[in-house]
Amino acid sequence: MVTEMTKYDFILMSGDADAFLEKLQAVGVMDITRSRKPIDDRSEKLSARADIYRKSLAQLKNIEKADDPGQKPSDFAVEVLETVKEKEALLEQLPQLHKEVEERKPWGRFDPKSFERLKANGLKLHFYKSKTVDPAWKEQYALSEIATADGNTYFVVVSDSDDYDFPLKELPAPEGDYAALESKIAELEAEVQQKDQRLAQLKWHEPVIQAELDKAVSSLDLHLARVAGEKAAEDYITVFEGFAPTEMEPALHDMLEKEQVFYLTDKAKVEDNPPIKLKNNKFVSMFEVLTDMYGRPKYDEFDPTVWISIFFMLFFAFCMGDMGYGLILILGGLALKKMMPKISPLVVTLGIATTVIGFLFHTFFSMDLLTWDIIPDAVKKVMLPSQIMGFDGTMVLAILVGIVHICLAMIVKTYQSTKTKGFGNSLGTWGWTLLIVGGVIVGGLALMGVMDKAVTKWVVIILGGLSALGIFFLNDLHRNPLLNFGSGLWDTYNTATGLLGDVLSYLRLYALGLAGAKLGEAFNAIAMQARGDGGFGWVAFILIVVVGHALNIAMCVLGAFVHPLRLNFLEFFKNSGYEGTGRNYQPLKTEN
Repeated sequence: MVTEMTKYDFILMSGDADAFLEKLQAVGVMDITRSRKPIDDRSEKLSARADIYRKSLAQLKNIEKADDPGQKPSDFAVEVLETVKEKEALLEQLPQLHKEVEERKPWGRFDPKSFERLKANGLKLHFYKSKTVDPAWKEQYALSEIATADGNTYFVVVSDSDDYDFPLKELPAPEGDYAALESKIAELEAEVQQKDQRLAQLKWHEPVIQAELDKAVSSLDLHLARVAGEKAAEDYITVFEGFAPTEMEPALHDMLEKEQVFYLTDKAKVEDNPPIKLKNNKFVSMFEVLTDMYGRPKYDEFDPTVWISIFFMLFFAFCMGDMGYGLILILGGLALKKMMPKISPLVVTLGIATTVIGFLFHTFFSMDLLTWDIIPDAVKKVMLPSQIMGFDGTMVLAILVGIVHICLAMIVKTYQSTKTKGFGNSLGTWGWTLLIVGGVIVGGLALMGVMDKAVTKWVVIILGGLSALGIFFLNDLHRNPLLNFGSGLWDTYNTATGLLGDVLSYLRLYALGLAGAKLGEAFNAIAMQARGDGGFGWVAFILIVVVGHALNIAMCVLGAFVHPLRLNFLEFFKNSGYEGTGRNYQPLKTEN
């Protein structure tokens, strides 16, 4: 949910502004309205400094720590970046040197000065390579074979005449002995190792760099807040605007009263564009990162995170659709607990959901659990049947889930529109919700036999009549009825064509699950063939199963992340009217 905000206006003597902002930063709850980007030389320098620290920490992230060098504090961040730059420069030289070694090796060891001595005596060396050496060449020319490599014969021809001619294209003379290049390569590789060792030592200073980053970010934040103040009364007074969570008022007001600061408060309104702070339980908050990928809600919008938490998890598990893959994800999430503590719980949660859905889909590493005799019949009855009404069970379920998802989106849109615009200005939205959601409910009850045909007929007529009033005649109470009717016709066309595409879009859940299952089955079949009668066949069996399913899991995870995200961002957000143009709550604080 979106946290309620209180708007603050601070009025201070200009000379007191800096000290006040520092104290406000220490409290860490006030979001001063300010630029989020550098706006002057000071902020540019602070931002550039913070970037150095961020880049330095990124370079050290995956480096193993060496022995503590015991160095005194210095500008370690700059040294990290310089060391990385020097290392990259060394590495850039190596490919060309290795290439030259391979080009020179067939010619063997020699002294390049010998070429000059031969030339001084009127003799010139010509270098060639060929798949075959014609015996006639040896009779006609002073030819000497040097080496055979890569299916080619390398040879030289000695001539003493300017009229020399040979039927092959001449190669450039090697510039030197390959051994000299190998020595150069060894020197560069030793320097690279030295740079790696130095980076491993600098890893010890990662906390120092992090502290400097926090300090730089805090200074930048404070400076941007300082310059955001509006001057008044010939610059004697500075006015700041900010927002803080209403629930933080007691602690904040105690500080303000203690400092004897003059301030005004008001309940934040949509037009104030207050920052958005989300407040959710531990489970839902794991999915806030997905909400932020699209954009936080406006102050008067609903928080979509709770819906994302439910349906993204469900859709992800649907796309994976394998109990065995779910168990692997759980183990992977637990393994990430120390390395990625923020991501680990989400991976474990998605793994649990995948395990449950995989069980319902009776799939374990692409094997059908319904064929296993060890599973009791009572347990098998809980699993999804392979066929529903003559169609594939998972396909039918994907469509049903999509319909429910869209219906919920329309209900949310109706509630949100009524809340912000009022019932009278939301009759058009109510019309569509009654027609579609009501139609789905009535149709479902009729198919289940809960409602007989006569009752169903009259309910449909009533729903249709009420919906038509809202859609065609009452969609805008302040507009000409003819314009309302025309607008209703246009909305009908867009809704009819759009909803069909939206519902069919959920078939991707079925398609992705099916693709993963079939690929897994293919790996299982290949592994069984490779096993044969046993023996070394078991080694091939294990290798194919492990590598094959590992690749399949990787591809399934990618698809299971992207497509459920798309269904939430496009289908759900579009039908719920969600815009997501709110700005993040970023309070002044000493540590970031």
